[in-house]
Amino acid sequence: MASLNNQPSKKAIRTPGGSAGSSQGKANSSGQTVKFARRTSSGRYVSLSREDLDMSGELSGDYMNYTVHIPPTPDNQPMDTSVAVKAEEQYVSNSLFTGGFNSVTRAHLMDKVIDSEVTHPQMAGAKGSACMMPACDGKVMKDERGVDITPCDCRFKICRDCYMDAQKDTNLCPGCKEPYRMGDLDDDGPDYERGGALQLPGPDGNRDNMSMMKRNQTGEFDHNRWLFETRGTYGVGNAFNPPEDGGYDEGFGPGSMDATEKAFKPLSRKIPIAAAVISPYRLLIFIRFIVLCFFLHWRVVHPNNDARWLWMMSIVCELWFAFSWILDQTPKFFPINRATDLEVLYEKFDMPSPSNPTGRSDLPGIDMFVSTADPDKEPPLTTANTILSILAVDYPVEKIACYISDDGGALLTFEAMAEAASFADLWVPFCKKHNIEPRNPDSYFALKVDPTKNKSRTDFVKDRRKIKREYDEFKVRINGLPDSIRRRSDAFHAREEMKMLKHMRETGADPLEQVKVPKATWMADGTHWPGTWSVPSSDHAKGDHSGILQVMLKPPSPDPLMGGADDKLLDFTDVDIRLPMFVYMSREKRPGYDHNKKAGAMNALVRTSAILSNGPFILNLDCDHYIYNCKAIREGMCFMMDRGGEGVCYIQFPQRFEGIDPSDRYANHNTVFFDSNMRALDGLQGPMYVGTGTMFRRFALYGFDPPNPDKVAAQKAATAATGDSETQKEPLTAPPAQTTQPLTASELDPDLDTNLLPKRFGNSTMLAESIPVAEYQGRPLADHPAVKFGRPPGILRVPRDPLDATTVAEAVSAISCWYEDKTEWGDRVGWIYGSVTEDVVTGYRMHNRGWHSVYCITKRDAFRGSAPINLTDRLHQVLRAGPARGEVVWHRIGRVVEE
Repeated sequence: MASLNNQPSKKAIRTPGGSAGSSQGKANSSGQTVKFARRTSSGRYVSLSREDLDMSGELSGDYMNYTVHIPPTPDNQPMDTSVAVKAEEQYVSNSLFTGGFNSVTRAHLMDKVIDSEVTHPQMAGAKGSACMMPACDGKVMKDERGVDITPCDCRFKICRDCYMDAQKDTNLCPGCKEPYRMGDLDDDGPDYERGGALQLPGPDGNRDNMSMMKRNQTGEFDHNRWLFETRGTYGVGNAFNPPEDGGYDEGFGPGSMDATEKAFKPLSRKIPIAAAVISPYRLLIFIRFIVLCFFLHWRVVHPNNDARWLWMMSIVCELWFAFSWILDQTPKFFPINRATDLEVLYEKFDMPSPSNPTGRSDLPGIDMFVSTADPDKEPPLTTANTILSILAVDYPVEKIACYISDDGGALLTFEAMAEAASFADLWVPFCKKHNIEPRNPDSYFALKVDPTKNKSRTDFVKDRRKIKREYDEFKVRINGLPDSIRRRSDAFHAREEMKMLKHMRETGADPLEQVKVPKATWMADGTHWPGTWSVPSSDHAKGDHSGILQVMLKPPSPDPLMGGADDKLLDFTDVDIRLPMFVYMSREKRPGYDHNKKAGAMNALVRTSAILSNGPFILNLDCDHYIYNCKAIREGMCFMMDRGGEGVCYIQFPQRFEGIDPSDRYANHNTVFFDSNMRALDGLQGPMYVGTGTMFRRFALYGFDPPNPDKVAAQKAATAATGDSETQKEPLTAPPAQTTQPLTASELDPDLDTNLLPKRFGNSTMLAESIPVAEYQGRPLADHPAVKFGRPPGILRVPRDPLDATTVAEAVSAISCWYEDKTEWGDRVGWIYGSVTEDVVTGYRMHNRGWHSVYCITKRDAFRGSAPINLTDRLHQVLRAGPARGEVVWHRIGRVVEE
């Protein structure tokens, strides 16, 4: 990185905590040391750790305790947090976080991410007005629309650091010299009418993961605030919200939807195969089995005495092939088809109701993973198109979080993803406005059909022409990134050499001595790239670089943000212009550590997403597989949220490919496997996991068994019968009337000791606290008596907490190379290590614990990818998947072998 400046500035020692106790509490709970840095226009940065700040006694106003004499009530708040929270979130989205083994986590503030102009306010490096304070080069705080935030009525533009300095020193506006008034900019204050629940307790029962807005000055849980915001009750009514009719209606209370009052409608159904089709096939299998038995009997009783060893080898091979054929044919006796009902899904989760007049979605969140390793073998343009198809998916924007894992740590991939996020500012609203399919721009513009078919808007042709021109320019920028990075790096390298020569002349060094300046790779803001350099060096090689985390697109606002006629290049009036959260991640790599290839990268994504967004469900895609059906996520959610969905570990979608020759000479379609074998396995415990196009339940990836209410009830009955007082103090689960309550760590797994959580999941407290939250939010609705393991309707309408620097720093520590040491990651938790086919082993481990999976075939292909175009690649793919069959039988993953 750039050399350190010896004179730390005022901005260097500013801590980015958004609330007084929240950031400090998280820092203490995680033990994470964060060093915050400010990049200057010359490319240098200065940094100072928070521990140094504590030792110096010059605490920021964010970390100072305060006292008030008036109790905190919704009408009388002790401090205004709206500006601080917005500034904190803006700081996080504009910072590149790095860290790793034996290194301090740093947040590098970036004023520029890519060379091209960035306009979307959610994106890192978005343009903004300059601070009006003298000698300050910071940017003014912005809201969701990118409009400048001015904390004072005089409209004096001020950046985050200067605003916090002014509040700390005199609380006077530098422009008009008047005191700042609290609550002036509280546009996004809590919506007390929306109902909902607070965050859930952690594994040890504490509530440190709750927002500071639910705590009082002493850091204790504020019950009054909780009662007001959740409209909760102690018995009947409370002081803030007394019921008008003297009591609440039956059901889940005032925060519930009207789902319980409607007739129960299933979200999915099984469609059995017609008897006229399946009966002849079963008869054919039986006839083949009889013929095979006769053939094997004849082969055994008629040995070849002239070549007995050759005869014995052939008998063994034929017996093995016969055994494999029987295993392959047995599931085909019970194939099934499935169908979903998206209209019922909308009625249950998205339809406006008296308790939800704005129609805020109650669907659970989903984190989407894309993995790439080498930009030379996996073109960045293909990966960028995959990201664009994810960002434009038809699902509530605030519920989506997209993560990309760059295992190569290449600046080319980083800037390509930043370009994709910038182009999404136009592409995503365009897809929503005109209902575009597919939402991969490269595939959409390559369609050989009439683009105006089924389009009713009169401005479609004009919009399509403009967006096509923008996409062509986007492709040129992506394809020109390698040369752009090389020219930029050469220019900065020449500048550094000139500085070194000047320094040598001033110090009187030997002029004939060769100048030694590392050939670094430089970012657009004029600083060293912390990942892999074009010319590898120490700490900057493919297998030796720091962990990198960049929030490309910060989390969107919870409510729709409609565009206007003059906001963008296109007219987006009445179109939601928000973009989903998008995060770039490159895990730390060091020599001497086994990084476990793709499985290790996926586990790093699981930990990072658990800390940042914690979606109860995970969708993983290869970088060359994109979303072809924008409603595919909703189709999969129909199975997860249906009755009995709490026992589904993953939804497997079939793999479909493009670019295959008409004769399919290399059998890339895999018709027998995806349309026959997988459909047959769906009739049993479920299909196997094939590596991509899979929607996981996060709780199942953590290595827990599926919920079993009957088993829990039997254990409680046995406990009550024995009268064991010690076990009665900590029951395994709640009574039947409280089955919708969140579980503690001991209830999630009776054999799990809460003191041994670090041994299983690592030493991240935030990760451990996220586990019961993900389990609870991933349950189906308890809208039917048969749903014994559900959640109340309406609790997921509450917006997620904004990101702060401490949370992102915790995620950086979770992707370090040492984090998995002496834990169960890769053994019991996450993707399984030690296998060439980690996908198959991971899926069967879940089946072994009692989970079942579902095969979802949609009318329109859910995902499409690129198939091997030559025989060499196809054979390599087949040879890689071949050992999976042997591992299924001989590895300790089958139920029989395991027991």
